[in-house]
Amino acid sequence: MGMEYNTLGNSGLKVSRLAFGSWLTFEKGGLENARTMVDMALDQGINLLDTADIYDFGVAEEFLGQALNGRRRQDLVIASKVYFPMSDNPNDRGLSRKHIFESIDNSLRRLQTDYLDLYQCHRFDPLVPLAETVTAMGDLIRSGKVLYWGTSCWSADELRHTVALCQDLGQPAPISEQPPYNMVSRQIEAEVMPACSNLGIGLLNWSPLGQGFLCGKYGFQKPLPNQSRAAAQPIQGGFLDQILDQAEAFQTLENLQQVANDYSLELPTLALAWCLRRPEISAVLLGASKPEQLRQNLEAAEVTWSAELDQACEKALSGHPIVKSS
Repeated sequence: MGMEYNTLGNSGLKVSRLAFGSWLTFEKGGLENARTMVDMALDQGINLLDTADIYDFGVAEEFLGQALNGRRRQDLVIASKVYFPMSDNPNDRGLSRKHIFESIDNSLRRLQTDYLDLYQCHRFDPLVPLAETVTAMGDLIRSGKVLYWGTSCWSADELRHTVALCQDLGQPAPISEQPPYNMVSRQIEAEVMPACSNLGIGLLNWSPLGQGFLCGKYGFQKPLPNQSRAAAQPIQGGFLDQILDQAEAFQTLENLQQVANDYSLELPTLALAWCLRRPEISAVLLGASKPEQLRQNLEAAEVTWSAELDQACEKALSGHPIVKSS
């Protein structure tokens, strides 16, 4: 069975169920590894490639642009983001019209493309009038530099307010939201998921493996593996530092490993398939940094999810505290 594609939110844009992300992977592995990973992803049917200007302060976008050189542009869905400070300049941050308009040109230059398929507001900006942000996004779409826009890590209330304002102002509404979501970080199920479903916003979830926790590479009160995410201090992402000292989290991990064994699955494959089971999720973002990791991740799309498997996972996860990801 080949790669399957979902429509992203209330749009006509088709994205692969598994997407390829570049956070914390591209600069570490170098350009040639980035080329290898991108080629492998595209050859396996992935069409959505996600990055952000803040990832390695532009390096990830540059590497992705070089890795895509020679590929037919219309076969690609390229997504990037804007919000975080890119310099000490007080205007080089946030979701003001000035920062959005200047950031899109910088991202397009680094990515070596004339337009982005999806431009995402990396966080909500309470310091900028929302009308200014949505109007700027609408103008970028009308200019042809952006085809669709989305959000990342916005609350349900922020999304509802934004869609209502877009309707009032006659501006294009966001078609996607990109939150963290995995077996031990499920807080979006309460409000964000139902809000997105009601608003016609597709979910692109990141951290499906809990920054490597759900790969089974870590042990409770055991030395951290060399070159692992947790071994690099300070830990980036605000997840592993919350969970590595929780004995109950490792008990849950052991329970999940048993489920994976019972169904003849690798634990990372089970964790990714668990995310794919939700109809609200349009695509799951993979953060693999090695070809063998990506190859294993891709197997998740082949898993047939059943009620029995779902019940086994819920039993393994019962009682685990929700971990907040930022």
